[in-house]
Amino acid sequence: MTTRRASCSCGQLHLTCEGEPVRVSMCHCFACQQRTGSVFGVQARFHREQVTRIEGRATPFVRKGDSGDPVTLHFCPSCGSTVYWELSGMPEMIAVAVGAFADPHFPAPQYSVYEARRHPWALMPDSMDVQHMD
Repeated sequence: MTTRRASCSCGQLHLTCEGEPVRVSMCHCFACQQRTGSVFGVQARFHREQVTRIEGRATPFVRKGDSGDPVTLHFCPSCGSTVYWELSGMPEMIAVAVGAFADPHFPAPQYSVYEARRHPWALMPDSMDVQHMD
């Protein structure tokens, strides 16, 4: 079984995931753009029981996603990196920022969401399942 470790920039907040992610997706919503400071965010969703360890201090921040549902982001109070978040509509899942794994071999996203908000120069691979959401 694959074991992966994700952490914030300073390493204070980290978690361990067992097994493969349920879903890896690229999100172009405005909230992800603001959260990352980039033109999209990439997340890996794991079943809650796959996240076997969360260590360090985390500061929660609740915001409404573009869907209108609350999202609880957990970030490091020292360096500010968002490491993971919980979606109110999917309490059985934990989403982890793919960049927090710092692993160039991490599985690629298979889905792209909120395409209407995608920057036109951010090109998507032909193999990606584009899910049109406003």
